[in-house]
Amino acid sequence: MSVDHLKLSPEKLRWVCDTGQFDFATTDDLPELEGTLGQARALASIDFGLGIRESGFNLYLSGETGTGRTSTIKNLLKKRAKNEPPPSDWCYVNNFKNPDLPIALALPAGKGAELDKDMQELIVAVRTIIPKALDSKEYEVNKSTIVEEYQEKNNELFGKLEAEAQERGFALQRTVSGLVMVPQREERNYTQEEYDALDAAEKEKLEKVGQELTERLNDVLRQVRENEKTTKEALAQLDRDLGLAAVGHHIEPLKEKYRALAKVIDYLNAVQEDILLNLEDFKPQQPPQSPIPGLKLPRQEPSFERYQVNVFVDNHGVEGAPVIFEANPTYNNLFGRLEHVMQMGGGATTNFTLIKPGAIHKANGGYLIIDAREVLVNPFAWEALKRCIRNAEIKIEDVLEQYRFMTVASLKPEPIPLQAKIIMIGSPWIYYLLFHLEPDYRKFFKVRADFDSRIARTPDVLKDYALFVATHCKNEKLLPFDPSGVAGLIEYSARLVEDQEKLSSQFMEIADLIREASYWSGKAGESVVNHAAVAKAIEQKVYRSNRIEERMQELFDEGTILVDTDGAAVGQINGLSVISLADHTFGRPSRVTARVYLGRGGMVNIEREVKLSGPIHDKGVLILTGYLGGKFAHDKPLSFSASICFEQSYEGVEGDSASSTELYCLLSAFSGLPVKQGIAVTGSVNQHGKIQPIGGVNFKIEGFYEVCKAKGLTGEQGVIIPKSNERHLMLKDEVVQAVQDGRFHIWSVESIDEGIEILTGVPAGQPQDDGGYPEGTVNYLVDKRLREMLESMKKFSATDKDKEKEREKGADLQPAS
Repeated sequence: MSVDHLKLSPEKLRWVCDTGQFDFATTDDLPELEGTLGQARALASIDFGLGIRESGFNLYLSGETGTGRTSTIKNLLKKRAKNEPPPSDWCYVNNFKNPDLPIALALPAGKGAELDKDMQELIVAVRTIIPKALDSKEYEVNKSTIVEEYQEKNNELFGKLEAEAQERGFALQRTVSGLVMVPQREERNYTQEEYDALDAAEKEKLEKVGQELTERLNDVLRQVRENEKTTKEALAQLDRDLGLAAVGHHIEPLKEKYRALAKVIDYLNAVQEDILLNLEDFKPQQPPQSPIPGLKLPRQEPSFERYQVNVFVDNHGVEGAPVIFEANPTYNNLFGRLEHVMQMGGGATTNFTLIKPGAIHKANGGYLIIDAREVLVNPFAWEALKRCIRNAEIKIEDVLEQYRFMTVASLKPEPIPLQAKIIMIGSPWIYYLLFHLEPDYRKFFKVRADFDSRIARTPDVLKDYALFVATHCKNEKLLPFDPSGVAGLIEYSARLVEDQEKLSSQFMEIADLIREASYWSGKAGESVVNHAAVAKAIEQKVYRSNRIEERMQELFDEGTILVDTDGAAVGQINGLSVISLADHTFGRPSRVTARVYLGRGGMVNIEREVKLSGPIHDKGVLILTGYLGGKFAHDKPLSFSASICFEQSYEGVEGDSASSTELYCLLSAFSGLPVKQGIAVTGSVNQHGKIQPIGGVNFKIEGFYEVCKAKGLTGEQGVIIPKSNERHLMLKDEVVQAVQDGRFHIWSVESIDEGIEILTGVPAGQPQDDGGYPEGTVNYLVDKRLREMLESMKKFSATDKDKEKEREKGADLQPAS
């Protein structure tokens, strides 16, 4: 049976983008792309996640780098947020009852700065008005009246006491220890001799009167202290009335202005009360007295910082809800910080004016975008983010407080309610780790938007690709592309995903190619980027990275690595593998050999024996035993030993894409039929002999083509691939041209039988009614060799048994010792 029908025509080796579907001369004629290219599933998830407001429905944008996750969410939020109301301003103000617990005030957008300005004007006015009022004549008169009343009352009390004392022969005198009652004689104090000369009755009488007058003096002194207290209260009330008169007509308009904000009203009342209690701070301050004569010390002005307003989040002039992208989500950058001021002596102090906001404060009422990996690697950030979402509030804390050796003055600001949508962007790997290892993750990030790295190729997508190119060219002022240039980009996109029906959505690589093609066109003096410029950019991109590939090609050319591309050999075949080195991937042929011989060891995988084989490759080799058993052991047991080896392979071997190659090699070794060395093979196989698809098909074909080209194309060379890989072909133009010229061939097969027929030129042979195969076919020769090996093993087994019986018989004839 001819195998020509298995050859692929040049049209199937590459999808070519039709430029006729584009109705523009250059991309300058096109508008910019609105929305996102493809990604319908991810966009639907984002729309749901942004629309639902219940707690915990935050988003995780999953996908490979370059798939447009960040740009997509930014563009969507930019449009969505501008139609939403701007969030409140937030201010921190002093807590006059407990300064360590600053108060958070929420005000309508733009009102925070107004409150700050109003408070500054209030303090400036009060600092001017109160000193003037304290220096006014009316204040001095009222103060003097209160003091005079106090003095008159005291004078009246002491006058009555002195008169009573004089009547009873005593006088009120001031001593070092205070006021005392002293007995007198003839309007003078008793001398010691005169007092000692008195008899006991007279002394007792004086002492009794003196005691009564002393008690009366104590009553007067108590009354004087009460008068003093009353006077102080009167003076304080005078000051309070004066202060209230000076401050009230400034604070009352503010209360009226902010009457709808109860918390602000409470704050203004607290400010007014504090001013009235601290009027002394507003009086002119005298310079402190210097301990050194002639040295003048500066006046110590009181601090009015406690009346300031810390406009923590200012949304003045903001249109719509905020969209904040925090590129460096450290703890302080996300959740704010408490700054400290170093003082003389090395101490550090802080106050409510030194509270600084984080990204989550600025995004409150809107959207916060953060990178998942950055959040996880920054200490304390992830745990604090979970607490914020769980408690629906943002706390500002000194996270390092518990790790310090000494205590630093700190604050505990009032938490701010959290009303923001958190959006994390990360790789699928991080998503799965969080999902399985972080129980709280599923509570707080319930929506996943999965960005695919490939999208279906449809007419609409092709037009959007052109708009994507136009957008980049206009935004970055690059040269415009003509239809052929856009087609070249789209074809490169299909090659990136190795699929004729799909396109790559890793737009970072596409954007890089747009820039590079524009550069090469400009260097060539062109005004438009065409297909040739795109091809040049791709070629140069490969050239910058393919030094190792070229060095390996030199080894093939020199004969250091043995690969035959002509002739035929038994038990020897060219397999294909792929090598990925960072940003460059290429294919290389590898010689596979097999030897079969008598024995019962079955299949020996040399790579596995020396621990160079991975588990998937080992599985592929074990499948070969299943295939041979099902194919040839239906009427006899298999009795053989075989070894399979990747020649000149000194690194690990993994994957099952060489399993069909190894099976072809075994069939050649069993049948004795030589395999054409100009044909390389790739594809995995199952136990029924069906060929299964593999990855990297384009690189594998191109790698073998380069070796054949270097050694000389004969027109008989080519590659056998699985039929299911036909849609993945996006080969280079050079390879397609070689196939078209008949200098190289690509076959696609569905079964081992089809492949072995191409390789040997001998029909594989289908099973007959008796289970055998037609004489002269590959399967007939394999089956024949297996029978011969089985018969040989039986003869050896019979001979071994006879020798064993001889030994046993000889042992029985030996005399007993």
